[in-house]
Amino acid sequence: MHKGSCLCGKVKLKITADLGSGDMCHCRQCRQWTGHIYAGVDVPRGDLTIEGEEYIQWYYSSEKVRRGFCKECGSSLFFDPVDQEKHKWIGVTLGVLDSPTNTTIELHIFTAEKGDYYQILDGAKQNKH
Repeated sequence: MHKGSCLCGKVKLKITADLGSGDMCHCRQCRQWTGHIYAGVDVPRGDLTIEGEEYIQWYYSSEKVRRGFCKECGSSLFFDPVDQEKHKWIGVTLGVLDSPTNTTIELHIFTAEKGDYYQILDGAKQNKH
């Protein structure tokens, strides 16, 4: 089991599944949303329990995706495809999870949009889009 929370602790989460590999998104939207890059892991919806859902604010960044954050402290929490029938998973930001996560980053996406102030040097696969 994995546990985590937002910065203020109003939103707590538990994941009963083992975590798969994570990914990092370098697109402009993710960089603006997180203040740097999105590092997350996809979790089956049925394996995620959320306490404090009333503190989650959802922002629809497109017709296909909404992003969840704590409306009290602003912590970026979830990357959620709107079509939940098609997508049986929800993205959870790795930074909110307590260690150890026992996962690694396997993929970087939208690297063509990455910030000019850092390099990607971990050897994981990179997709420009």
